[in-house]
Amino acid sequence: MRTLVTGGAGFIGSHLVDLLLDEGHEVVVLDNYSTGRKDNLHHVSNLLKLVECDLSVPGDWINEFKGIDWVFHLASLADIVPSIQNPESYHRANVDGTFHVLQACRHANIKRFIYAASSSCYGIPDNYPTSENAEIRPQYPYALAKRMGEELVMHWSQVYKLPTISLRFFNVYGPRSRTSGTYGAVFGVFLAQKLAGVPFTVVGNGEQTRDFTYVTDIVKALLAAAKSKKSGKIYNVGSGATVSVNRIVELLGGEKVYVPRRPGEPDSTFADITKITNDLDWRPSVSIEEGVAAIIENIEYWRDAPVWEPETIADATEDWFKYLS
Repeated sequence: MRTLVTGGAGFIGSHLVDLLLDEGHEVVVLDNYSTGRKDNLHHVSNLLKLVECDLSVPGDWINEFKGIDWVFHLASLADIVPSIQNPESYHRANVDGTFHVLQACRHANIKRFIYAASSSCYGIPDNYPTSENAEIRPQYPYALAKRMGEELVMHWSQVYKLPTISLRFFNVYGPRSRTSGTYGAVFGVFLAQKLAGVPFTVVGNGEQTRDFTYVTDIVKALLAAAKSKKSGKIYNVGSGATVSVNRIVELLGGEKVYVPRRPGEPDSTFADITKITNDLDWRPSVSIEEGVAAIIENIEYWRDAPVWEPETIADATEDWFKYLS
């Protein structure tokens, strides 16, 4: 198989590339390194083709789709605060970029298109675990842009018969998760704090729970989706459990301090994975204890990550409170 991965130098993308190469695929990666890192692919750089490009602008990168069988579209901008401050860049990356990739796939007659969607589209759900039928309630521009990208994917499946699947990821964690940028993902924040020997900054009382899903489970779901014959379908991808932030602190080991609870965040994220289990025969296999242990083994990856403290967090999230309160 000839497979193309957008965002393949990123956190999830690089793990997917590893799995595809193990499966014997010929792999092409498109990335602009806005969040990805070349170092994430250094160990396999001689086994793939890596093209630096901006998918939000049509260019020669479109030629890379010729002769491709599968496309995994993982390239996107993440983070809540920057999306509030600069919604245009998020629309360009996550909506325009998805449109251009879909058009490239359509004209190249690719066989499978798998989209990395986000559970943030549910906003603050009414029910837990949350099913794919829950009301869509984006709370901030990042969530909206990812949802708009998903709507494009489903529409191209309907109108142009492009064979697509959209996977709504919940809280993904694991080695190679983002180490820089605006205050965001809890594991990136906590691991840098652990290395620096400063207290973990826990939002609210820490009793809020999250569906932390280990990255190797995520990429196996991506592969299962590509191998299936389903099309025009949307699936949740989660761990089958929900874990409190206090439990994460307990597993990591260390002191903690509390910072104000943020508006627009749910008390829980918890995926109903019945649909993907039944349709794609996919199940998560990595427990939170196993996943955290694996992260600690690789903790040096976060050595150069920013170390957040209550004061710097307050400054970084000022617009969060300003616009979402």
